[in-house]
Amino acid sequence: MQEQFFKDLKVVELASVLAGPAVGMFFAELGAKVIKIENKKTGGDVTRRWKLPSENKEANQSAYYASVNWNKEVHLLDLGEEKDKQAVYDLIKEADIVISNFKIASAQKMKMDYEALKAINPAIIYAQLTAYGEHDERPAFDVVLQAEAGFLFMNGEPDGNPVKMPVALIDLLAAHQLKEGVLLALLHRYKTGEGSYVTASLFDAAIASLANQATNWLMAGHIPQRMGCMHPNIAPYGDIFESKDKKAIILAVGTERQFQQLCKVLGAEELTKDDRFAINVERVNNRVVLAKTLAPYIIEHNRDELLSQLAIANVPAGGIRNMQEVFELPRANELILEEKRLDGSQSKRVKTVAFNIKS
Repeated sequence: MQEQFFKDLKVVELASVLAGPAVGMFFAELGAKVIKIENKKTGGDVTRRWKLPSENKEANQSAYYASVNWNKEVHLLDLGEEKDKQAVYDLIKEADIVISNFKIASAQKMKMDYEALKAINPAIIYAQLTAYGEHDERPAFDVVLQAEAGFLFMNGEPDGNPVKMPVALIDLLAAHQLKEGVLLALLHRYKTGEGSYVTASLFDAAIASLANQATNWLMAGHIPQRMGCMHPNIAPYGDIFESKDKKAIILAVGTERQFQQLCKVLGAEELTKDDRFAINVERVNNRVVLAKTLAPYIIEHNRDELLSQLAIANVPAGGIRNMQEVFELPRANELILEEKRLDGSQSKRVKTVAFNIKS
């Protein structure tokens, strides 16, 4: 059912790189017709050329581009030419949603801003992405926002350098914020017939996602430091151990019951009676000693066998997997979308829609 949820919806995507196209692909996955306008003068979306050394240099798109541009109708146009601009206007007359990451001033100059397009289609929902908000024209890629919003400072090993997250997470968070706004605008139009101007910025999306780390500062005056995978409030959480078969395992023990079950599985029940580990606040205070104490128990087990035992005992734990190992998991394979390229080769990416609706 949900693959055709928006089958009558028409989306014109004036966005490039990651965040805007991720919003467009969300609607494409749910059945909408998504028409992507790319700059003819520059050879299209810049990410077409963001290729790994192992990729075909002659292909017209990169794996990066493929990740957020599934099932879209692509038009290469020059909005500086009146003929091409009129072609886009004709599409927008019949569209429901426009997605843009143009700078505000550039959109106004090209007559592709909300006010110009609302005059063509009063019911249009115009979804605008910016880096820092409508009144700040600074450009920014994801890593800059990770720095500005505190993520880089917090992320990495103790006494090590800041480390960026390995996907453009701020772009994806901003895409989620924008699509949520668009869904509300669609509901508003359903009730009133009115269009809307929806905006989201990468900076605001990043700040809104700081969650407990922001509150630790706002309420407790605590500036989060680099802790690797560890958690400032819970232990053992994020601690990494080696198994008997030389594989890495990570624990995420969030309750007293889970710690008791962990110790039971490991045959280390005596640790639950140790004053240093009996309750979470003491485990946090003694996390280094706790990790050193648990390590000899864990290394007596093969990873997959131990993970199975912990799952039965309802103790959160996982193996640290590379990308090949991830897609050896049946559940991960269920999220793959394929599409044939113009040259006949198959492209693959994962779904951006990870929910299910049933009636």
